[in-house]
Amino acid sequence: LYLTRNRWFYLFPIPSYVYGRLPSSFSSDLETGLSSSHFDLSTNIEAGDSRQGLDQRGKREVQSIMKSRKVGFDEARRIYTERTFALNNVGADGRPRDPKFVSFS
Repeated sequence: LYLTRNRWFYLFPIPSYVYGRLPSSFSSDLETGLSSSHFDLSTNIEAGDSRQGLDQRGKREVQSIMKSRKVGFDEARRIYTERTFALNNVGADGRPRDPKFVSFS
């Protein structure tokens, strides 16, 4: 099968997202459009930040939201954050929804 794969391999549909690598540094995150005036990565690049960039799972989710809902980076990041809050039982305003939660101000 391996030797003859050129003859039959084209028959299997391969989704484009399988081979799409996500950027792994702040500069490549910036080039991919994962930055805005409200979430500016250029200061990290100018400061010579040696970290790997944004969270891989978060980037994948934000890019998926951007494609599926046809929204910009800021809106997709907001939607992703609200989803994450909801999964962790946190309200959209950032306060926990736990009925036993007590806050002193």
